[in-house]
Amino acid sequence: MPIKSVKITEKNTSIREAVSAKAAPGATVEEALSPEAKALRPYRRDLDEFLFHEGTARHAYDYLGAHAEVDKDGDERVIFRVWAPHARSVSVVGLADDWKVGIPMIRATKNGIFMLALPGDKVPDGSVYKYRITAADGQVYLRSDPYGRAMECPPETATRFTRETPFVWHDGGWLKHRKARAADGRKYPMNIYEVHAGSWKYGPDGKPLSYRELADELAPYIKQMGFTHVELLPVMEHPFGGSWGYQVCGYYAPTARYGDPDDFRAFVDIMHNAGIGVILDWVPAHFPKDAHGLYRFDGQPLYEYEDPTRQENRGWGTCCFDVGKNEVISFLLSNAYYWVEEFHADGLRVDAVASMLYLNYDRQPGEWHPNKNGSYENLEAVAFFRLLNEGLREDHPDVMTIAEESTMWPHITDFTEKGLGFTYKWNMGWMNDTLRYVKEDPIFRRHHHGTITHIPSYAFIENYVLPISHDEVVHLKKSFLDKMPGDYWRKFAGDRVFAAWMMTHPGAKLWFMGCEIGQFAEWSEERQLDWYLLDYEFHWKLQHYFAALNNLYLTTPALWDEYTDVPEKSFEWLEAYNAEQSIIAFRRVSREGKDVTVILNFTPVAHVDHNINVPLPGKYREIFNSDDPKYGGSGILNTGIMEAFPVKGNFLHRVRVNVPPMGVTVLERIDKENEGLCP
Repeated sequence: MPIKSVKITEKNTSIREAVSAKAAPGATVEEALSPEAKALRPYRRDLDEFLFHEGTARHAYDYLGAHAEVDKDGDERVIFRVWAPHARSVSVVGLADDWKVGIPMIRATKNGIFMLALPGDKVPDGSVYKYRITAADGQVYLRSDPYGRAMECPPETATRFTRETPFVWHDGGWLKHRKARAADGRKYPMNIYEVHAGSWKYGPDGKPLSYRELADELAPYIKQMGFTHVELLPVMEHPFGGSWGYQVCGYYAPTARYGDPDDFRAFVDIMHNAGIGVILDWVPAHFPKDAHGLYRFDGQPLYEYEDPTRQENRGWGTCCFDVGKNEVISFLLSNAYYWVEEFHADGLRVDAVASMLYLNYDRQPGEWHPNKNGSYENLEAVAFFRLLNEGLREDHPDVMTIAEESTMWPHITDFTEKGLGFTYKWNMGWMNDTLRYVKEDPIFRRHHHGTITHIPSYAFIENYVLPISHDEVVHLKKSFLDKMPGDYWRKFAGDRVFAAWMMTHPGAKLWFMGCEIGQFAEWSEERQLDWYLLDYEFHWKLQHYFAALNNLYLTTPALWDEYTDVPEKSFEWLEAYNAEQSIIAFRRVSREGKDVTVILNFTPVAHVDHNINVPLPGKYREIFNSDDPKYGGSGILNTGIMEAFPVKGNFLHRVRVNVPPMGVTVLERIDKENEGLCP
C-alpha cells in the first residue's frame, strides 16, 4: 500500500514550490546524476529530501528506510533509502544472500542518499537486511537501518522489513479527552508509575511478559493503585539489556524482546482504553558504539560530532548526537514525531538534557571549547530543543515533553523565546534534598530542618515532576524503603510519611515500580519485582496505603488544581520553624478556594493536642492519616470534629490535633452543608 507523504502545512507550501522549481527537468542536480540514478527518479520525493537536508523534517521516517510503495502502474516496489554521504558504495545485504556482497544501491542524490528499488515479491515480509557500506578508505561496515521500524531480537542485530498495514486503534475517546484537557489550560492530577517492561513481572514460564501480556496485567493494576500514567524506560531497540534501554541502536524500532511494533501499539491502546496515559523515555543525547549502529556510520563521523572534544560522552562511553547538523536534527525530530504519531504516545520524557545543554558537561578545563559568545552553553542544543517543543506544541499541543535536567538551567518550561518550552522538568532538587533528609536519623533531623522547609521555596520556579525514579534504587543507593533509618516499623513509617510528603507537595509525581510494595532489594533488570513480599503484612498494608494516598491526591483538587497564573497561591506555610519536633504544616488551596491542611511529623514521637495555626475559623476533620492500623500504623488518629479557636498573632485561629509518630494527618475544613458527615 502507498505510504503517506510528509505532512504539508501552509507554512511550508512555499518550500514545496521552491523544491519543485529546483527539481525541474534539466536542473543542475539532475545533470549530475548517473543514468542509473535518473532511473530512480520516480522514487525520489523532492520535498522530503529538501526538508531532511534543511533540518526541518518531521516525518523523515516516511521517506528514509525501507518502504513498500506502489508505482504508477500499480506494481509494488520495496524502496530502500539510506543517507551515507561519505560512502564509496552501499549495498543491501541479507535478503537471502550470504551477507557479503548484496544488491548495489545507487547514489541517487548529490547529498548522499543511496536508493534501491526491488520488486515487491523479492522482499518477503519478515526479511532481514543490513547496509553494506564501503567507506572512502575502503573499509567495509555492516550497519542496521537507522530508520528501520523493526529489528531482530537481541543479540541478533539485523533490521527486519515488514509491510506497513493500518493498525486498528480503539483509543479515539482517550485522544479526544486528552485534547480537550489540553485545550482548557488547567492542571490535572498526574501520578506516574515508572516501569521497566522486562522486569515488572514474569509470566508462568519464568520469562518477561510480552507487550500485550504486560498491558493486560499492568493496566488494571495501575488503575487500582491510583496512578494516572505509566512511563516506560526506553523501549527502542538496544543490544545490551543492562543499559535498561538507554543505549539505543534502533531508534525507530520497539524492542523485539517483547513483541513486534503492532504488539507495542496494542500495549498503548489497552492502556488508553483503561484511562491511563503512556509516557515514553526518549534518548536524543547519545548513542552507543556498537558495530551495527550509528557510530561512524559511513566510515566517518556522521550522526556524532566531528570535533573530538564534543564527539563522546566519556563517562558513558557513548557518542553525542551532532544537533548542529541538519540531517541529524531531522532524524531526531522525526523520531519524536514517530513515537507520538505512530504509537499515540502521550508524552516523551527526554533523557539527559543537561548533557546536551552544556559544552563542559563532565569535562575538565581544557577539554572543551566555548561557544561563539565565549560561554559554556551548547547553542545548537538550545535551538534543537526549542524546535522540538515548538513543533510538538504546534502539531500536538496535547502531548507533553518532560526534561530530565539536573542543573539550574533557567526557563526549562518557559514557552517564551527565552525558554526551552518543555511541559515539565524533573525536580531533581526536591529529590536530592528529600533523600538527603531521609538518610538522617530522626534524632538528628532537628539539625537539618532547613533542608525540608527550604524545598517549597523553589517549587514554582518551573513546572515540575517530583521523581523517585529507577536511578535512585540502584548502584548501592538502596531501595526507597531501605533508605529509611531504623528498625522494621520505623522503615515502613518513614516510607509512609515521605510518600505523603511527595503527594502533598506541589508538582506532578513519579514513582518507580516496586516502591509501592516495599521492595527491600535494589532493582535489577534481570529479575521481576519481589511480589512474594505481599504475603507479609507490612508489605501488603504498604501497598494498600499507596493506593489510598494516591486516591487522596486524585480526589483532592487542592493538591493539584493550582492557579495557573500565580501557582504560589496554592501553597501556604502554617508551621515551618518547629525544628525541635521536626514537624511541618502547610495549607494547599485549589483555584476554587477549597483547601486542606497537611501536618507531617518526621520523628517517631507522637504529639497529642498539638496546636496548629490555621488561617480560617470553623470546624475541621481528618480525611487521611498514615498512622491508621490498616496501613501498619500505631493508631494515633483524630476521629472527631476539631473546632478552630481564636488566638492573637499572625494567625487568627488554631486547631488542636493529634500528630501521629513518623506520620501525616490531612485535615479539611467542613462546610456547613457537610457538617453532619462522618470523616
